[in-house]
Amino acid sequence: MDAPLYAIPLNDIKGNSLSLEVFQGKVLLIVNVASKCGLTPQYETLEKIYEQYKSKGFEVLGFPANEFLAQEPGSNAEILEFCEMKFGIKFPMFSKIVVKGDNIHPLYQHLTTTLPTATKNSVSDFEQRLEGFGQKRNKPEDILWNFEKFLVSRTGQIIARFAPDVKPDDPLLISAIEKALA
Repeated sequence: MDAPLYAIPLNDIKGNSLSLEVFQGKVLLIVNVASKCGLTPQYETLEKIYEQYKSKGFEVLGFPANEFLAQEPGSNAEILEFCEMKFGIKFPMFSKIVVKGDNIHPLYQHLTTTLPTATKNSVSDFEQRLEGFGQKRNKPEDILWNFEKFLVSRTGQIIARFAPDVKPDDPLLISAIEKALA
């Protein structure tokens, strides 16, 4: 199936050109990541769910971004080393990109336009807490913070979006992954 998502040009974290077409037929969890964030420990759980479901056609794709209080300041090489050494990351990582604002990468433009609202935990006050620190979205569809997650079907359709504080092993997210894999 021809999905616009697959045609968007990207670079892996080592600078090699590719597109998401290489992942066609797999369920994808696309996540904007950062190494110096309070949510950085989510890397560990992302790797665990990747290992748990990869044999069923599941991929976690990490996209470093530095838009949130400069919490991803390193070079691609430094980010890769951090991820491998600190968390044993084996899932695919991509070159640092912009996930909101004037220079938003076409991937994130497509993701946020297609699915402008994220699923939150029912008791989440994460966005209000961020606003208390002066961190407010310019547009409702903007990525809120590091570790926002997009679930993509095997046919390239964006089927779910999860707020940054929905942890990778949250039953809400696991249920959506398992349904997509079924």
